Amino acid sequence: MTRTAKAGLDALLTPEQSVLVLIDHQPFQFANVHSHEPTMIVNNVVGLAKLAKVFDVPTVLTTVIEDRGGHLIKGLQDVFPDQKPINRTLINTWEDRRVVDAVERTGRTKLILAGLWTEICVAMPAIQAAGEGYDVFAVTDASGGVSAEAHDMAVRRMEQAGVVPITWMAVSGDWQRDWARESTAAALGPVLQEHAGGSGIALAWELQLLATPTADGAGV
Repeated sequence: MTRTAKAGLDALLTPEQSVLVLIDHQPFQFANVHSHEPTMIVNNVVGLAKLAKVFDVPTVLTTVIEDRGGHLIKGLQDVFPDQKPINRTLINTWEDRRVVDAVERTGRTKLILAGLWTEICVAMPAIQAAGEGYDVFAVTDASGGVSAEAHDMAVRRMEQAGVVPITWMAVSGDWQRDWARESTAAALGPVLQEHAGGSGIALAWELQLLATPTADGAGV
């Protein structure tokens, strides 16, 4: 597998080349997240999952020893109600052949990862997959570590291996790329309104203004 450029247009994400793997967003993992406010990670990873549905990006869900660590959080499972997560014992997701096979079947080369914890469950597969030729992107605000230092050191470690850190809203921008792509823009709007904080509020306001009748009775 030949890796693409890290600069230029080809370095950006496209829906057609992307595959998303969401790792271990489970109660046990969340219980010791201290790098971020856990509710923000929940918001961001659910937003990221909804983006994947909007842009028809294949998504692999995986958990670790879920009979002890708990099932995938409800908000995330609700985005993919018919998909059963791959339940592993291996700490490193990329050492589980079922996960790798699921990714390989997509034929996609831009691998997007998010998970708990960043320093273990994201860093390990990211570094291994990068070494095997994938263009790997780690969604840092849909992931979290046991401390701010643990998360930050994981991001540094991944960068040294060629992994690209990115946020979930940056993923949305790469995938949408052009607001004239109305088929996805219409579905993207509600995701941003629900999960994008102030940006979502501003979008709702803009849509309100566009729908406000003018003196002649037409919208703005």
